[in-house]
Amino acid sequence: MKAARQHLFIDFEFTMPERNVRVKDFFAEIIEVGIVAVVDDHITEQFSSFVTPLKFPRLTERCKSFLHITQQQVDTGLSFFEFIRKLEEFNKNKLDTTIVTWGNMDMKVLRQNCLAAGVVFPFHAAELDLSMEYKRFFGDQNQTGLWKAVQEYGKEGTGRHHRALDDALTTYNIFKLVEKDKRYLEKPKPTTIGDRIDFSKFLNEFA
Repeated sequence: MKAARQHLFIDFEFTMPERNVRVKDFFAEIIEVGIVAVVDDHITEQFSSFVTPLKFPRLTERCKSFLHITQQQVDTGLSFFEFIRKLEEFNKNKLDTTIVTWGNMDMKVLRQNCLAAGVVFPFHAAELDLSMEYKRFFGDQNQTGLWKAVQEYGKEGTGRHHRALDDALTTYNIFKLVEKDKRYLEKPKPTTIGDRIDFSKFLNEFA
């Protein structure tokens, strides 16, 4: 019997500096999390929350405008340490797990935020950058944006772009579409009657 597998489709939104304003030692911090946990093709959990940044707790106007996130939302979100404890819960079932993100920034920023806060990185899992998988599969020159990719499939993204859970769900939907295409291409074509019979010999017998 095949062992159960878990995929965690994760999207984070981050703080942003103001344009043309230099802030000493600024680094991006996670302020919203969206996770879709899937075990053997069934969604087992959807999680969404705002997160209060530790180092630079005041959002810039650019960040609020771009992400449509308010200061009050992040002020009343999970603390960074509560957020990490929540992420650790996804290890508890001890399943063979792969984290799937669109791009490599989510895990980079999480690692940097953990380092800055002095906490251990919370996951024990393989990691898959679906944007690179998509790029390789379709032979694109450049990486495609998340919502452009889903539209190229003739679909629409879930909810609103740059909301963490909506983007995590959209990532999951693209993953399913790419996996379906890969299975289709790997499937051998059924043999035709022409493959089974040498028609030249067959016709010669009646010549």
